[in-house]
Amino acid sequence: MTWIGDNLGLIWDQLREHIYLAIIPVILGLIISVPLGYVATRYSWLANPLIALGGVLYSVPSIALFIVIPAIIGTKVLSTINIIVALTIYTVSLLIRNVIDGLRSVPPDVRQSAIAVGYGSMHRLIAVDLPIAVPVIFTGLRVVTVANISMVSVGAVIGIGGLGELFTLGFQKDFLTPVVVGVVLSLALALVADLILVSLQRVLTPWARISTPVAEVA
Repeated sequence: MTWIGDNLGLIWDQLREHIYLAIIPVILGLIISVPLGYVATRYSWLANPLIALGGVLYSVPSIALFIVIPAIIGTKVLSTINIIVALTIYTVSLLIRNVIDGLRSVPPDVRQSAIAVGYGSMHRLIAVDLPIAVPVIFTGLRVVTVANISMVSVGAVIGIGGLGELFTLGFQKDFLTPVVVGVVLSLALALVADLILVSLQRVLTPWARISTPVAEVA
């Protein structure tokens, strides 16, 4: 407890960095995945190759990707951009399947009805397709958010890892407290992020909260 009290500034700084490095790739990945998923549903022959490519990219070890990214995009090894780019790639590779499945789950008659009343492609996507696809997309979004929170810590290997740097500090000094603090905060952060996404999904799909009344038995 003495170490925690003496290092609150360090802990807070690492927590803020961890949140930044984990959440920004989720936002960027979602922005990239939705258009890709939309194109894949319009041109169905693209869907399977995109999903397969996503699987291949996600199978690349995170440490290897963190090290290779600087050589590809020309950044410094200790740049936070490397972590953001790598985790954005992981986010897209996981989320693209859910976006495609979510857009495919829109009933054809609903889509045809939207076309019949004059909805254009983009209007239909925003007003009809995406709201119906939200539950499937958010399932993937919850998984990828928790995965990113976990993988940020791996970045400590190259000197940028948010709470993962507490793990490094603890191992270097053979001192358990920083490691425990890092683990507890990582778990708490994953739980809070998941609860926020669940709440956001409920806000975006108010119709899902409307329960069908049960008929009373006379």
